[in-house]
Formats: sequence, structure tokens, C-alpha cells
Amino acid sequence: MTIIILSIIIGTIMAMSSSNWLMAWLGLELNMLAILPIISKPKTSRASEATTKYFLTQAIASAMMLLSSTINAWQTGNWGILELKNKFSTTIMALSLMTKMGAAPVHFWLPEVLQGTTLQTALLITTWQKIAPITLMYMISNNTQPTILVFAGILSMIIGGLGGINQTQLRKMMAYSSINNLGWTITIMAFSPNMALMNIFTYIIMTTPIFLMMTSMSAKTLQNLSTTWTTSMTMTLSIALLMLSTSGLPPFTGFMPKMLILNELISQNLTILATLAIMTSLISLLFYLRVAYLIMMLTPPTTTPSSTKWRTQNQKSQPTTMMTPTALFITHLIPAIPY
Repeated sequence: MTIIILSIIIGTIMAMSSSNWLMAWLGLELNMLAILPIISKPKTSRASEATTKYFLTQAIASAMMLLSSTINAWQTGNWGILELKNKFSTTIMALSLMTKMGAAPVHFWLPEVLQGTTLQTALLITTWQKIAPITLMYMISNNTQPTILVFAGILSMIIGGLGGINQTQLRKMMAYSSINNLGWTITIMAFSPNMALMNIFTYIIMTTPIFLMMTSMSAKTLQNLSTTWTTSMTMTLSIALLMLSTSGLPPFTGFMPKMLILNELISQNLTILATLAIMTSLISLLFYLRVAYLIMMLTPPTTTPSSTKWRTQNQKSQPTTMMTPTALFITHLIPAIPY
């Protein structure tokens, strides 16, 4: 297990720090091959199906990445990441990186893979596995056509919002939440790449304690979440507040990146795009509020047939306890970050 985790870390660092496409591809491949045993660790058919889907989509994305870099090297004679000048190569590369991170229109694998894995693996896929592709997209953002990024970003926001509304499975809901947030990141990537990085890292800070608390309480569905007050009242309220933070409501942490992104779009005279982004965020707000309402506003079940959980002892909640205030109230630090 130590070797696998080390391979995941080394693969990501290798992809982030490389200056040519071959080394970046090698890092992503190492990362992908290392996480496959983790996804398939539960000996169930769902886990095997999730592993197969993840492998196939990532392999196709890697093939597209090699095709793009080879065409660019053929045209320019250079394998450098910053030398991706060919428009066709740039488009294919952007599409392959979107496939790797799970953004629309190539998002179809993410909800299914998360549903077939454990909550810890879902946390890994929605946070750490996105760092390397987003870093590579950051490096090619100056050469990528803004129209492609904006189209993919708006589509991700819409699909992420609409897909999460009818979900009762928390892992699928968090997958669509991830797609929605990637939409904001990709949209602003075309105009302010630094702000895109700030947005995705803020999302990682907010998502990590949510998954850790769900793991601690073994909550996998909305029905489970409605009875977690018997396990830990503090964690239940924290999840509700973190959901509101992820939705972008003030005064929580998630509000500031969205406000800065909208401010940047309006300053670039893209008022229609900013309006579209606000409207799609209202769609996603619906299912975040649904979770918060279910946890905080409904009365706890008191009837005999209700399925409740006993309070468990010795819960390892120290990391979660430290991360939750950070994920909720670092708003005042964000304006000090250069973007």
C-alpha cells in the first residue's frame, strides 16, 4: 500500500514539474496505474466495473494526449509543454485533460466511478487526481482558444447542477458537485489562470472535510445523512455548513472565489457570461440547500421503525475538526492572495 501511495504522489509531482509532454504523460500514466488497485480494493462487482471504466477513459485521454503532443512536435519540432502552438493540437490536448479531470462534455465516467468506490477513494479522485491535469491546463492556457474553455466550463456548470438535483447517493452528488466546480475553474482559466488555481484549491479545502466526515459516520445516502444526528451532532451540522460553503453562499469560504471570478468576467466585458454563471450556480445551489435542509431543518426521527445508529466511540475526527474551520472561514485571507 505504501508503494502505491508513493507512486500516486510521484506521478502527480512528475506531471506537474515536467517541461515536456513525454515526461508529463509518463507521470500521469504512473499515477493512473497506481490508483487502479485502490479503486478495485473492495471485492465487489461495482468496484471492478468502476476500475474498468476509470482505466478505459484515462487510457483514451492518454492516447489523445500523445496524439496532440506528437502532432505538435511534428509541426514545430518541439516537445515542450509551453510550445503547444498548433490549434488542432491545443484543442485535442484540452479535451484530453478535461477527460482526465472529469469535466463536461467528457464527464460521464466520474459519477459512476465514484459510486463504485469507497468514500476515501472518492475523496482521492475528486481532489488529488485533479491537480496534475489542472496544472497542465494552466500551463497551456495562454495557447488554448478561450471559446473552447468557456463552452466546456458553462456546460460543466449546467450538467453539474442538473445532475445533482435528483441524486440520493452522496458520492454521485459530490461527483456532480465536482463537475460544477470544474466548470467555474475552466471558465476563468481562459482569462485569469491564477484565479482558476485559487478556485480549485479552495474547492479541495472544502471537499476534503466533507468526505472525511461522511467516512467517519458511514453516510452514503441522504437517508443515512438524515439519521447521523445520533452519531455526532457536531459533524452533522458541520456537513450542512460545508455544503452551504461549497454552494458559494456568503459569508463562507466558497463565496469569495465565485465573487472574484464574476468580478473578473465583468471587468473583461463578459457580462452575459457572468450572468450565465450566476444562473447555473443557482441550479447547483438547489441540491446543496436540499442537503442542508434535510440535516438542519427537519425534525429527527423519533418513531420506533426509524433506522438510527448508535454513537460510536473513539472516532478519529481530529484531522476533520482542524480542517472544518479552515474550509468554512478563510474568506478574509483570499483577497490577500495575488491572482
